[in-house]
Amino acid sequence: MASSSLRSSQWTPQENKLFEKALARFDTDSPDRWHNVARAVGGGKSPDEVKRHYEILIEDLRRIECGHIPIPTYLNTSSVHGF
Repeated sequence: MASSSLRSSQWTPQENKLFEKALARFDTDSPDRWHNVARAVGGGKSPDEVKRHYEILIEDLRRIECGHIPIPTYLNTSSVHGF
């Protein structure tokens, strides 16, 4: 089963950015980490949802590092915009 099918809700790019910032702010030693991350993300995300989103992220990274998923290639945006 693909990891994306395990997600209980859709995440917008903005929510993912807020999620990343919240993970940096509330590290593993922070009390009530998932509650604080959920509050920082907003959008009605529960502590359980953000924790599961984190677990999916870690699993995806593990699979990439093990070579099970190829690293995506990204379009060089500088050539598209002429910079």
